[in-house]
Amino acid sequence: MTLTAEGKGTVEKVSRPRPTLGHVAGRVLLYLMLALLLVPVLFPVYYVFVGTFMEPRELATFPSRLLPTGFDTGNIEGALKAVPLARMYWNSLVMAGIITVSQLCTSALAAYAFVFLRFRGSAVIFALFLSTLMVPAEATFIPNYLTITGWGLGNSYAGLVMPFLAYAFGTFLLRQSFKQFPRELYDAARMDGMGHLRFLWTILLPLSRPALTAVGMYVFITSWNMYFWPLIITRSTEMQTLQIGLNSLKTGEAANPGLLLAGAALSVIPTLVLVIFGQRFIVRGLTAGAVK
Repeated sequence: MTLTAEGKGTVEKVSRPRPTLGHVAGRVLLYLMLALLLVPVLFPVYYVFVGTFMEPRELATFPSRLLPTGFDTGNIEGALKAVPLARMYWNSLVMAGIITVSQLCTSALAAYAFVFLRFRGSAVIFALFLSTLMVPAEATFIPNYLTITGWGLGNSYAGLVMPFLAYAFGTFLLRQSFKQFPRELYDAARMDGMGHLRFLWTILLPLSRPALTAVGMYVFITSWNMYFWPLIITRSTEMQTLQIGLNSLKTGEAANPGLLLAGAALSVIPTLVLVIFGQRFIVRGLTAGAVK
């Protein structure tokens, strides 16, 4: 294949080198290796969904079956009866949704202040802000628990979400993304009389969708999989989250591999949908600001 390149009245033909046999073989070998590496990653997810529709006798066979003989929904029905998974599912959605929206708002506002508002000591404050990432979450559970229960917010949605309404990781990621924004456009908008919130909402955030999506997905998945904090702050089954319900399926009369697989399949659906539809934003968002 030939391409033409024009320059100062001359036209040159540029030949694209044809791939050699060794190059093609190397690419094929690379793709085969990547496919093999995908097997141990995707197989557990595949078996969770396939095992959900297997009968108990099929799950007990050795070696394990890779396909069910039929389409049995008994495991899903049994899991929903053994534990109030529907209510717990709703609690997890509410908790993860509120935390995600809140952290996106607080992170965007804080990142905007660190990038576009010039004030004394901003670098020191940002360093202190990031230092909170080095504090283990377990070290804050007891102070948070005493505070939330002291305010009478235990066993409520407010108690579930209040300690996680802001987080430094989202601020750091959005700050790196905002730093790529041309300062001249910000100055021009300010000269035209545009306020800070209007500039943030109408110009900056639409141009920062990859970073916002990456932060939102990370926060939602982290909140959705949260177990220890909901366990200690909730007392009634009506307020417990899905992860606590899945743990309940392992004990007592409800202990059944099929029920566990059904509960796990239901729990993984929201995060799986997020990854499938938001994967093109993940790398772009997480690498924002890494390359000048």
